[in-house]
Formats: sequence, C-alpha cells, structure tokens
Amino acid sequence: MKKTITLTLNGDARSVDVETTETLLAVLRNKLGVKSPKCGCDQGECGACTVLLNGKSVRSCLIFSVEVDGQEVVTLEGLSHNGPTPLQQAFIDRSAFQCGYCAPGVILSATELLTVNPHPTQTEVQEAIAGNLCRCTGYESLIEAILAASRE
Repeated sequence: MKKTITLTLNGDARSVDVETTETLLAVLRNKLGVKSPKCGCDQGECGACTVLLNGKSVRSCLIFSVEVDGQEVVTLEGLSHNGPTPLQQAFIDRSAFQCGYCAPGVILSATELLTVNPHPTQTEVQEAIAGNLCRCTGYESLIEAILAASRE
C-alpha cells in the first residue's frame, strides 16, 4: 500500500510516496538520494544506517518510513552546509577513519552525545558509539576525535 509522507530532511521539507513496508533507510537512499546512511546488516546491529530523528540517533533500517511522517530527519549531509562541523574536523585532523563505512553513523551518534553532553567522559563516548560497528580502527581514534571535539 502506498502513502505520501512529508518530512523535514536536512532542513528541507520533502514529500515522497512510499510503500508502508519500506524502511526509512530504503527511502532515504533509493527515493531521496541520500547516500550517507549505509545498509550494513538490515538488523540494526551495525549502526551504519544511523540518522538523527528529531535529534535522537536511530537505526533507519529498523524504522518504517511511514513512521517519520511529519518528523525531522538529519543525515551526515545535513549537519553542515558550510564545511565540516568541529566534530567532523576533529575526525579529519586525527585521521580517525580508515575505510569510512561507519563514519556517518559514528558522527551522528557522537553529534547527539555532544548536543546533550558537551563535555563527555571517555566512558560516555564509548557508550554513545557502542551501537556503531567499526571493523577497521579499534575505536581509539574515534573516541579521541570525539573527546577532542568536546574540548574545542
């Protein structure tokens, strides 16, 4: 069954026809052209599909698109229109990523954390990104970049 939903995507009002069984991830990637959320598992375990829904990090592969009707969705593309955010710059400056597959999800999870807690401890950072699987870095560089951004 089809339904038209309206959402605010990265600051812009958008309307899109969706199947009621389509996930938010599928609609973002296939109908709205947003490519930063990745499909790593389709089970919500890897965090590669993380987006901010009304300011909270969520796994877009676990949410039906019809559930976001009238809501605000922010992806990596919507964090800044004027160059990297301080958090993104901290990741760049510290070469925090290797392959980059997990980058959007980690940055969005960390963005939520720094919004509610501008000066987190290392343990709080670890907890905030615990749902984001990174197969390359061992997490140390990710955690250091988030902590560095919180100091700047």
